[in-house]
Amino acid sequence: MSIIKMPALSPTMTVGTISKWLVSEGDEVVSGDILAEIETDKATMELEAIDDGEVSKILVQAGEQNISVGTPIIVIGDENNTTKISHVVKQVQSGNEKKEISNSDKITISVREALRDAMAEEMRLDEDIFIMGEEVAEYQGAYKVTQGLLEEFGEKRVIDTPITEQGFAGLGVGAAFGGLKPIIEFMTFNFSMQAIDQIINSAAKTLYMSGGQMGCPIVFRGPNGAASRVAAQHSQCFASWYAHCPGLKVVSPWSASDAKGLLKASIRDPNPVIFLENELLYGEKFEIDGENEIVPIGVGNIVSKGNDVTVVAFSIMVGKALNATKKLAENGISVEIIDLRTIKPLDIELIINSVKKTNRLVICEEGFPFSGIGSEIIAQVQEYAFDWLDAPIKRVTGQDVPLPYAENLEKLALPQEEDIVNAVLNILNEVN
Repeated sequence: MSIIKMPALSPTMTVGTISKWLVSEGDEVVSGDILAEIETDKATMELEAIDDGEVSKILVQAGEQNISVGTPIIVIGDENNTTKISHVVKQVQSGNEKKEISNSDKITISVREALRDAMAEEMRLDEDIFIMGEEVAEYQGAYKVTQGLLEEFGEKRVIDTPITEQGFAGLGVGAAFGGLKPIIEFMTFNFSMQAIDQIINSAAKTLYMSGGQMGCPIVFRGPNGAASRVAAQHSQCFASWYAHCPGLKVVSPWSASDAKGLLKASIRDPNPVIFLENELLYGEKFEIDGENEIVPIGVGNIVSKGNDVTVVAFSIMVGKALNATKKLAENGISVEIIDLRTIKPLDIELIINSVKKTNRLVICEEGFPFSGIGSEIIAQVQEYAFDWLDAPIKRVTGQDVPLPYAENLEKLALPQEEDIVNAVLNILNEVN
């Protein structure tokens, strides 16, 4: 039985409206069939079936508004499983809401809110900091990350720009040369390609070329990698592109606490920092310390201890690795997960020490396999820890194709939890 939930079809979508069902209960559907039209905050989009089967139950009627993302809306297949369908119906009727419980020392916060708080706190401390980009002010950010900043800091420090990445990135670099501390938001890092000359040839290289006389304290931030059905031109991971260039620091957090702490560290850093967020993580909630802690750049984090195999990941792949670990634990396999947090400088010492303990390594990244972050980690591990390896290193990556638009093909092109599970099982079988 396939339970389809209200998807996040746009960057800022938290609720949606079923404007029209294109199927009825009892209809047979195949993967790729259009099930419904859904209104988002920006457009009306189509919802595709990802499995074959019969429409067992439509849980949300056409015209119902403000349906939260993640709410079950339709059941396909296994129409005889009335018990499970009844349970899903009750979930929808009750709103399927769970209260967030936190202790007195922690609060629960989304990644989006953590990023906003980091910028606001730093802007209160330093008047030289400002943010600039498309829709960051009046619209409060294309992904609502800059919500409330215009109201607090005004239009001279929260600046809307035309659609010209090369232009406003260049303005930011010039401002940084002059002693200000810009935060440049790209609506997606795919659009940073329009500004690549400003980032690489100006921001990254000028400190060296000026003999240390002119630095560039600037942060380029925004969503990186795949989102949800936004196709090839909006879905690429640029971690290895920017990590390849001397003069840039590259950060890619997973949790809310790391997003906040690393963004604060990036804003304070005297060097240009590429801060790679993930659109699908913006709404994810994590427990976070109430204190304004700084997370140092260049320091990884062991998020789950284990003894059988080391799994290295960053950004959204950390969550997938943790979910895979739960499945592997059912088979008695103990996995140690390292969240890189920073791509460059790379915390290779943390990885080496873990490999010396587990003797096996799997590297996970959403980007393409050729010349990826995993390739660099493999090169360094075989140089510094070759004698401790009991099996060849495995990579879990995206497929080497432009990302498809169709939901079922997109899923096949991106690395999933099952791919991590299979990689770990494979590396253990090679030894045993």
